[in-house]
Amino acid sequence: MQRFKLMWLSVALVLFTSGWGFAQGQSPKHASVMVPESTVERLQDKGFRAHTNHLIRMDAKPNKPGPRGPSGESPASIRGVYNLPSTGGSGTIAIVDAFDYATAENDLSVFSQQFGLPACTTANGCFKKVFATGTKPQANCGWGQEAALDIEWAHAMAPNAKIVLVEAASNSFVDLFNAVDVATAQVTTGGVGEVSMSWSGGEFSTEASNDGHFQNNGVVYFAASGDTGGVNGYPSVSPYVISAGGTTINRNGSGQFTSETAWSGSGGGPSRYENKLSYQNNVANTDPTKRSAPDFSFDANPNSGVSVYDSTRCQGSSGWLVFGGTSVSSPSLAGIVNLAGHVTTSTNTVSELGTIYSNRANTADFRDITSGSAGSFSAGTGYDFVTGVGSDLGTSGK
Repeated sequence: MQRFKLMWLSVALVLFTSGWGFAQGQSPKHASVMVPESTVERLQDKGFRAHTNHLIRMDAKPNKPGPRGPSGESPASIRGVYNLPSTGGSGTIAIVDAFDYATAENDLSVFSQQFGLPACTTANGCFKKVFATGTKPQANCGWGQEAALDIEWAHAMAPNAKIVLVEAASNSFVDLFNAVDVATAQVTTGGVGEVSMSWSGGEFSTEASNDGHFQNNGVVYFAASGDTGGVNGYPSVSPYVISAGGTTINRNGSGQFTSETAWSGSGGGPSRYENKLSYQNNVANTDPTKRSAPDFSFDANPNSGVSVYDSTRCQGSSGWLVFGGTSVSSPSLAGIVNLAGHVTTSTNTVSELGTIYSNRANTADFRDITSGSAGSFSAGTGYDFVTGVGSDLGTSGK
């Protein structure tokens, strides 16, 4: 019986309720949140396999037949929070995920049409799907949901950038890091750009041996900090990756933005194994010797979650969904840095982090998040282990 319970917990739809207010769409104040099977981290996976970092807000179904429309934050509503333009972007944003997402191009087109974004298709050269090993992987709907979120919100933040979805053969770290190398080649072939990794695994003693995958000029690497408050995930905690933390967007009853606070699920803290690099030297509240994460943050609370379209049914859900988790943060921040247009052939993640930390006190560039907590850490003035230097404002200082 005990073995059955453990197996059930590892694959169940983990549901919980939260009393935080919702964002655009005037959703109920209380709703369930689904933790997809692909987001559950199993003990035996540590150091070998990664999990996704997305959560799904389960809004009450309307009392009428027919398809549901988007009910989460939209690209336009998010731009208003972060002072972003509606156009721009260049080069390539490569998204690395595991397994095959068969309806990727169709779903990206539906998303783009819904929100008035430029078409991003294979035919117009904006979208490409690449099999990292040259062979199409098997399908996995949870990882498909992750890919839907990643490509749609990278495109939402940097509408004119090319989007490449690189599919790893599996969610093993060996396969995923091979896909990262393929993604790097996709970005640097004739240009510059970003690589986003919304997956992670718990820290492990040999993790630093993989850091070489993220040390390439012309590419800035991003990863989700994880959805367990106050706990680090790899590769986010690599000193050669920008760690994307999570916040909550707060709106009043009329849908107007009022504030941004820390999200309780935001991963972070001092690394157990990775050492501090110079960009965090003399940054108050970082660890004296170890790499501190996250670096900066974006909306990740599913209760202020973003609209995503995925036509592939998964665990009972399909169509327009509302996603949260730091899986939202990674591609969105990659899109924002792309939008800023400061990445050159000599830029790498370390130099980009140097820019971010040098500008951390500029209130026109970053919103300091000073309330809320995650795990044993609390947000406060300046750098903290929940939101890093804060959230983005505009396209300067990145």
